[in-house]
Amino acid sequence: MPFLGWQPYFCNDNQAVGFIVESYTPGKALWLAGLSYHQSDASFRGRYAISEDQYEQILGRAGKQGISALFILSTCNRTEIYGFAESPADLVRTVCDYPGSLAEDFIEQAYIKCNEIAWQHLFQVAAGLDSQILGDYEILSQLKKSYYFSKSRGYTNSYMDRLFDTVLQSSRAIRTHTQLSSGTVSVSFAAVQFIKENMAHLNEAKILILGAGEIGRNTCLNLLTVTTAGNITIINRSTERGRALALETGTNFARYEELPLLLESCDIIIVATAAKQPLLHSRDFRPGTRKVLVDLSVPRNIHPDVNLHQGITLADVDDLGKIKDATYRKRQAEVPLAKELISQYIDAFREWLHMRRHASLLKGVKEKLCTLNVDYPDEMDRSAGIQKAVAKMARKIRFDNDRMGCNYIETLYGYLSENN
Repeated sequence: MPFLGWQPYFCNDNQAVGFIVESYTPGKALWLAGLSYHQSDASFRGRYAISEDQYEQILGRAGKQGISALFILSTCNRTEIYGFAESPADLVRTVCDYPGSLAEDFIEQAYIKCNEIAWQHLFQVAAGLDSQILGDYEILSQLKKSYYFSKSRGYTNSYMDRLFDTVLQSSRAIRTHTQLSSGTVSVSFAAVQFIKENMAHLNEAKILILGAGEIGRNTCLNLLTVTTAGNITIINRSTERGRALALETGTNFARYEELPLLLESCDIIIVATAAKQPLLHSRDFRPGTRKVLVDLSVPRNIHPDVNLHQGITLADVDDLGKIKDATYRKRQAEVPLAKELISQYIDAFREWLHMRRHASLLKGVKEKLCTLNVDYPDEMDRSAGIQKAVAKMARKIRFDNDRMGCNYIETLYGYLSENN
């Protein structure tokens, strides 16, 4: 693989975000281009939220445009594009080639990271360290779903697969050895906290959940810790999916056609769907109505004009991300240990990458050792001796790339000296 030099890539704020040291594919590097709650509000992020159908189309375009490895993480808090390309702009143009989404606007607010800095960011995201709610456990399942969607369609490669496996190992270690995800703090949990703070008699309130996906399900489960199942009604465009969630949780189910009546009768309305346009507007509520509305969707599914009703209290995902409690503060204390664990897994991936870079050389050494006339009691001892010599050479070249020829000769000589 060619060495491309230490050329920093600069983003729009003139800060270096990565160095192209080498590329997995000649002329290409692993790039990350992303938007998140750090720089963009929910309204702007909503323009770049990627549905499953759009994801499928994007992968099809990527192949035609020479991008062989690509995956996209699209959640309520971020849209991140990871892929091998000549430049990050190539990735952004591939993803933003659909109505209502402009590549130029994306790049203007995006953060750009390259190679090692890109995968360091991925480790942080998977651990929940970059989540709007610190340690949010929902991000990992979203990340796995996104990655395997791309992998099942042949749009990842061995580099990405190894990186992703290492990221998962790191995330599991953090869950096991730290309290970063202790307690229950997530967007769905924060929604319940918000409701408790803004609804005086929660046990008597009628609750409508519009959307039976993962976020809707998690919110329902959190609500069941503070109210009874009989107070909750599930509605979903897919009748089968909505009915299944109601059956699982013991809550009520209603058909989508009943939505207007439930908007009138329910005190709390939670929307968590993948609709691209607002489903609820000011006109859906009569004057003087008093309700708590929670929009867990990106793009927004509740139009901000509902705030025209003085009796309506509305929160979106950005509002919920500001909620802090004792559990959150406890998690903050675990951040240094989580980062230490991440650094260990980053070192492991870096070493794998180093070994892969010299795979052909080490294979040649192994083949040469196999031809040498060395007596062993049996074939198993012979194989172990060869493997030991190859491993020793691999350790040497990890710290000294300028003595390849010398290391080669020393390995052969050392092998013969030890075994004759």
